[in-house]
Amino acid sequence: MGDEPSFGIPAYPEREYRKGGVERTGGSVFTLTPDDGTVEDRVERVLAAERYTVGDWFDLPSPVYLVRDGDLGTVFRVVCHDDRVDLHVMVTTDSSGLRAFYDRLAATSDASWTVECETNA
Repeated sequence: MGDEPSFGIPAYPEREYRKGGVERTGGSVFTLTPDDGTVEDRVERVLAAERYTVGDWFDLPSPVYLVRDGDLGTVFRVVCHDDRVDLHVMVTTDSSGLRAFYDRLAATSDASWTVECETNA
């Protein structure tokens, strides 16, 4: 791969405690897009590794996983779409965990991946 993408986290979500729960606003999302097709099976292969503890508890149109990287002790959310993967930064996310997930995902094929980061206030 040419230039390696940066996984420096520009903004973390903010937690606001309210009666009945916690609301998170803002934060950063890294979008990973391969040049050769669908991503769901690739994500599932990566998440099957022993280092990850995952949960997919919701019946949503796209798979959503809460992921804990046991090797690095970081947590983030993964959302699979037909043609891309979104990595949602959580309050305890470390950029090394995002990088490790990306490296494993990129190793699942010879595809070139585009990585973009969007920050919400």
